[in-house]
Amino acid sequence: MFRTGIGYDIHRLKRGRRFLLAGVEIPFFKGEDGHSDGDVLAHAVCDAILGASAAGDIGELFPPNDPAWKNADSMELMQMVCALVKQAGWKIVNLDCVVICEKPKVLPFRDNIRQSLADTLEIPVECVFVKGKTAEKLGPAGKGKAVEAYTVCLLEKKNEEN
Repeated sequence: MFRTGIGYDIHRLKRGRRFLLAGVEIPFFKGEDGHSDGDVLAHAVCDAILGASAAGDIGELFPPNDPAWKNADSMELMQMVCALVKQAGWKIVNLDCVVICEKPKVLPFRDNIRQSLADTLEIPVECVFVKGKTAEKLGPAGKGKAVEAYTVCLLEKKNEEN
């Protein structure tokens, strides 16, 4: 059996914060504002995996009003999500991601981001792709006020007969 899930997240950009994509710090004068470390891509990936497995969503598992998750490492949250779905019998087949921001450029960091996701999710790097896009100066991301991420995940669960 196969299932797909889609994840989305957006975070405001704020001075004094780190700009993180899947745990990879990208040099920039602003970073994601959030209750945790604000890693927009990690959050979108978590939601895609959780959605595909029908196991909830990131806000449900790690509520932003819970002090336990204040400044949490989003890659550790992703590891917890991955363990949860594996325990339920799901295997991640592939992950396709889009990060939307005017600056900084994602392309120079893409290989590191892909490897970080693959390592955390314990899947081959060939099963992960990340694209950086601009918003053509439209909306919060286009005006440099936010960064967005969309992710699609394919999960597989073997039937008892397989």
